[in-house]
Amino acid sequence: MRARRRAPLAAAAAVTSAMMLAACGSVGESGGGAAGSDGNGGGDGGQIEIGLVPKVEGISWFQRMEEGVTSFDEDHEDVSAFQTGPDSEDAAKQVAVIEDLIAQNVDAIVVVPNDPQAVAPVLERARNNGIVVVTHEAPALAGTESIDLDVEAFSNQEFGEQMFAPLAEAMGGEGQLVGEVGSLTSETHMAWYNAGLDYIEENYPDIEVVSDQPYEDNNSDSTARSNAQEILRAYPDLAGFVGTSVSALANFAAILEEQGNTDVATSGLSLPSIAGPYLDDGWITHAQTWDPAGAGYVSCYVAMQLVNGEDVATGDDLGYEGYDDVTVEDGIVSGNATMLLESGQFSDGEYPF
Repeated sequence: MRARRRAPLAAAAAVTSAMMLAACGSVGESGGGAAGSDGNGGGDGGQIEIGLVPKVEGISWFQRMEEGVTSFDEDHEDVSAFQTGPDSEDAAKQVAVIEDLIAQNVDAIVVVPNDPQAVAPVLERARNNGIVVVTHEAPALAGTESIDLDVEAFSNQEFGEQMFAPLAEAMGGEGQLVGEVGSLTSETHMAWYNAGLDYIEENYPDIEVVSDQPYEDNNSDSTARSNAQEILRAYPDLAGFVGTSVSALANFAAILEEQGNTDVATSGLSLPSIAGPYLDDGWITHAQTWDPAGAGYVSCYVAMQLVNGEDVATGDDLGYEGYDDVTVEDGIVSGNATMLLESGQFSDGEYPF
């Protein structure tokens, strides 16, 4: 492998502590893969084939992830890594893409599931066919027969609390709050949302969560925009909004700007290029992220290691900023890759992604 890649946000974004678990063991013996046991790699001419399946193609988040997959492919001459996914956030479509990769007899499949439980059976079938399976954003599948390892950028509980804490402060500790997720079946989106609700309940009893469950946008900008308009009509006294999808926060901020509404504090997941202008102009109160390219790069790295019969262990450097001292416990590879985005951070208008 060539020199370790550094996330371009390293100097500008705060990388916070996350999920430093007390594990000291290693994981990897269960990942046989198409060529795993002899450590020689698979595919034609010894080249390892790795297919990464995102939740959906065509949105900024997964376009950035594909850059990481491409970088990994360029860094490893013995690997052919590529990204292929469904054209909408649909678990059945994602299953069809995975089935196609199984038919191609790739050496490893990396998946960012829309619904981890919905794809679990087809992933188990892939493993039964000798294919290494790695997931991202699917810790519930760790330790099951469906996957070899799951890769997480941080502790999901801490990430959720970090998302809600500055929002509650900006709300003055009181008022109505509404949330939005990509989907109710998105394991990580719901983990952040529920961790944040627990934090609010414990620390801010005067904040009222007014919807029984979060709105869903299916990672669609048009749906998120419609949701924002509906929410502001339904709750004219709204004081806070939190969005766990990139579409949610950005489109809510855009509607606030269009309406000139300065009464609602906002927080959630975004990308620097999307959040930067809204942060600078005050339409987003707080935003945080991790680099999708890093997640794509590292997930492919883990898959390669398992195909080659190598362990992934606590303390390993997996070649990307935030994953240079990972923790491995209970089938989950955890990095320290949270990035906090701030107003004025990109005053030159040059966004890393």
